[in-house]
Amino acid sequence: MQAFEWASAMVDSSRVSTFVISILLIVYGSFRSLNIEQEQKEKDRDKERQVAVLSSSSLLAILNPGSEGENVMQTISVWQAMCMPIGASISLLIMFLFFDSLQLVFAICTAVLAMVAFAFLLLPMCQYLLRPCHSNNKVSFGFCGRFTSAEVLASVLSFLIVCIWIMTGHWLLMDALGMGLCVALIALVQLPNLKVSTLLLIGLLIYDVFWVFFSSYLFSTNVMVRVATRPAENPIGIIAKKLHLFSVGNSAPKLSLPGKLVFPSLQNSGHFSMLGLGDIVMPGLLLCFVLRFDSYKQTQSLPSDANVTVLPTSIKYYHRITYFQCSLVGYFLGLLTSTISSEIFQAAQPALLYLVPFTLGPLLLMAYLKGDLKRMWTEPFRTWTQPKYLEV
Repeated sequence: MQAFEWASAMVDSSRVSTFVISILLIVYGSFRSLNIEQEQKEKDRDKERQVAVLSSSSLLAILNPGSEGENVMQTISVWQAMCMPIGASISLLIMFLFFDSLQLVFAICTAVLAMVAFAFLLLPMCQYLLRPCHSNNKVSFGFCGRFTSAEVLASVLSFLIVCIWIMTGHWLLMDALGMGLCVALIALVQLPNLKVSTLLLIGLLIYDVFWVFFSSYLFSTNVMVRVATRPAENPIGIIAKKLHLFSVGNSAPKLSLPGKLVFPSLQNSGHFSMLGLGDIVMPGLLLCFVLRFDSYKQTQSLPSDANVTVLPTSIKYYHRITYFQCSLVGYFLGLLTSTISSEIFQAAQPALLYLVPFTLGPLLLMAYLKGDLKRMWTEPFRTWTQPKYLEV
């Protein structure tokens, strides 16, 4: 009977939703990042061609500086990767110790960030809807900048979603905003190489394990779970109470901040599955990196290291598996292991404890077998040039 209950818990709708949505967010965010990078490279090539045409003319000096491509991608350095677990710990402590006095600030900042991220998520859909009447001309909004019609529509829709979420506090809208944050972070933040990826993920693994397993010894409670599940006062309610509109203030629902994805169960009322955004974004950054490397290796036809031993025919199938496929399967297995552990121990588990080894370990092994480990560790996107003359 216990085995049946354990198996039914594994296929619960909340668990299945967690698996499907987290994997879809990583896949979509990774391909969105790859598409943005390719569009940026195409713009740079067009600009180089324009410069080449005008280089012999004095008109080069009147080129419009506004036409220069803007790099929206943020690359994490070694120093940032090493400091990120420390910064995350400080932020977690501030939210734990000063949540009551700063919850209005947390709610407003989170709402603004979620609105921008959700607009980024909606932008492709808005571009598709406005394609028949869409133009690349940007409209000026003063000090706010210049935006296309699709960007304006995405921003308006995102603003409306955030307003409805504040007024209702519905978990589905919170999840939608969290999904926007996941996609935006995966698509716009890049890992430059495998060394930075390893430093970042191992550091965050230690951070996750400490605050889930050992924080209760210092603070008499699980700090990570406490911060993740603590609702914030509604900004509308706080403002209404200051204006002595107590009926409005008391009716305003508390807000669960979109730092996690929550999926209620359809089978068990009151049961839900929760996954932190960091458990999606951080492994997602690694998968985005290997997807970029797969694409770059395919377009450049990069040679493998010359000193790698030739693999036997029996394991040649490794070369037919991309790094992205390997890491995505590893993420699924890590998430499955984390879910099984939470069911066995009936307690919150640090998901990165399982996700990092299952994604990073097979990736390192496959990179070694394929002869790409040294290149991926330091300079994965270095341009490789074939020698003009082959030595015989």
